[in-house]
Amino acid sequence: MAKAKSKAAQSPDAKPALLSGGNPQITKGYGDAPVQAYIATMPGWKSEVGRRLDQLIAQAVPDVEKAVKWNSPFYGMEGEGWFLGIHCFAGYIKVAFFRGLSLKPVPPVESRSKDTRYLHIHENDRLDEEQFVSWVRQASQLPGERM
Repeated sequence: MAKAKSKAAQSPDAKPALLSGGNPQITKGYGDAPVQAYIATMPGWKSEVGRRLDQLIAQAVPDVEKAVKWNSPFYGMEGEGWFLGIHCFAGYIKVAFFRGLSLKPVPPVESRSKDTRYLHIHENDRLDEEQFVSWVRQASQLPGERM
């Protein structure tokens, strides 16, 4: 039985839908293209911040692997798993460091997962790019999550 096509799939110019909380609904994929599609679809101010985060990650870790899984970009090292993920919420962007408890200093927001720590970025926040890049470099050297 053929599945019905979604409205987004029927129109090449249609933007992907936003899920509850404002997270873009992007098809799973590996490489830079799906991550850039996600970033382009991030609502409002989040898209510009998403572009900057992606640039900083790529500059800090030139051989970073990228993918979109579960409607979120993931960054990792080949054969080592994922060290960072990004997710949009209505009022902020959540950056997840999967081994964040091992980073110095530890990112500010706790998780239910023992090792994971978050950085929440709100619309008018000033991103400490030096600290962010330090966390990214540290995280890329740790064992990643297999997902």
